Amino acid sequence: MTGSTLTDPPPTRAPEDRAVARRRKRAEAWAEAAGAGWKVWLVKIVCLGIIDAMALYAIFVLLGEGNLLVAAIIALGVIAINVVYLVPGMLPAKYLTPGLVFLFVFQIFVVLYCIYIAFTNYGSGHISTKDDAVNALLIQNQQRVEDSAAYPVSILEQNGQFFLLATTPDGDAEIGGTERPLEPAPDAEFSGDRAVSVPGYTTLDFSQIVANQDAITAIAVPFSDDPNDGTLQTRDGSTAYRFVSTLEWDPDADTMTNTDTGVVYHDNGNGSFESDDGQTLATGWQVWVGMDNFVRAFTTDSIRGPFLAVLVWTFVFATLSVATTFALGLFLAIVFNDPRMKSKKYYRVIMILPYAFPAFLSALVWQGMFNQDFGFINQTLLGGASIPWLQDPFLAKVSILIVNLWLGFPYMFLVTTGAIQAIPEDILEAGRVDGAGVWQIFRRIKFPLLLVSVAPLLISSFAFNFNNFNLIYMLTGGGPRFADASINVGASDILISMVYKVAFVGADRDYGLASAFSIIIFILVAAISYLSFRQTKVLEELN
Repeated sequence: MTGSTLTDPPPTRAPEDRAVARRRKRAEAWAEAAGAGWKVWLVKIVCLGIIDAMALYAIFVLLGEGNLLVAAIIALGVIAINVVYLVPGMLPAKYLTPGLVFLFVFQIFVVLYCIYIAFTNYGSGHISTKDDAVNALLIQNQQRVEDSAAYPVSILEQNGQFFLLATTPDGDAEIGGTERPLEPAPDAEFSGDRAVSVPGYTTLDFSQIVANQDAITAIAVPFSDDPNDGTLQTRDGSTAYRFVSTLEWDPDADTMTNTDTGVVYHDNGNGSFESDDGQTLATGWQVWVGMDNFVRAFTTDSIRGPFLAVLVWTFVFATLSVATTFALGLFLAIVFNDPRMKSKKYYRVIMILPYAFPAFLSALVWQGMFNQDFGFINQTLLGGASIPWLQDPFLAKVSILIVNLWLGFPYMFLVTTGAIQAIPEDILEAGRVDGAGVWQIFRRIKFPLLLVSVAPLLISSFAFNFNNFNLIYMLTGGGPRFADASINVGASDILISMVYKVAFVGADRDYGLASAFSIIIFILVAAISYLSFRQTKVLEELN
């Protein structure tokens, strides 16, 4: 009797058999795709066509701005999407692709862009390119030429943009816009000595000029491609004059010269024009600065001092918030879990009421209650006292902790109530039989088992309070502000509110420095969470 044994090699398939199997699987995939129906394919083609059109538009825009890397990433991504949804099979990828796209757009891209900004000088006065900065400086410093000839103008509109149709002193018609220098308009129509219309454009009447007065007065039409030649501007929509900048741009020498004072400004390599005595022009451009923002955060005295103070307060606030809310929530959970307590369900509803209201509204209500002059706490509870709860640095922090305790204990109350009720009663009964008292049962049995369940939640609560922007912004606004700080930061600010104010509040908005602070926050929270979760593994032995 013959047959295969354990030592026999597995049967091999001939190359032609493997090719036949591959062709059969491919045919089955195409047959399955065809069986979906023409309506499904039509919807698929239309959706992919919309996605491809949007992607092509974005790619052309990015190529025009010189962003080759981003354009290439979008192109590769769109090609991959088309392959996934047009090639039969690849079923898991069809379900994963939408999630991956949204993950990249709303998470990964945002994080990567924030990291990129942290290494630039992006902020107020340093937003665009050097060419844009040169044009902006020349326009910002323009003055009307005293002996300028008057140019009768008509205001034209095309595709939502305004243009000036000017009649030169020689009687010729020229047309131009903010980004389009003056050029002859031979087909312009005249009314008397004034050019009034051009085919393809809409001439605005008096009422339309009045309705768009701000936009029209902001029009500065260059006389030529040379920005030093000045611009044509109007203030009333009927007559325009020549304006020339007090700064003169020399592209060969890469300098700006003030024609009134003779001061020469050079490119300082940091995105600004700077004179020999250290003065810089207000408008600059975006450049790569490397680690400068991180160095400024830790070495500049006017930034380092407030930053370290805010960093310490952020840890104190997050730690005390978790500790106080957990302690109060646990205490109430133990009290209302006592079987001798009557009407427990009604008390529990009352306890979670603060959790039912939006946090920012509660913060605003407490802000009014803490008002120094007419707040409920000073006027009613303290008999007309005038305590600066939100104006004093220490009291502002105390107020924040009180309000956060009010907002946070219901969550801890719910969590600990569930955790306590999940502890097996036989374990507690065994402790009582062994002679353990109430305190010993709590300390030796209930609390360790409780931590097994709630320790990850305490870590997440710490991370939440570490970035609890709403409470700080709505209650104190981060104030009172540090008088010696060069950035907009106050005594009750935490890191996230400081980042917001550096980036979005005030005249000097430093997005690069704010992004650097954001990276520091991310590293701190990630490190704390990692170390905390490692420590919680010790508690798993109790489960």
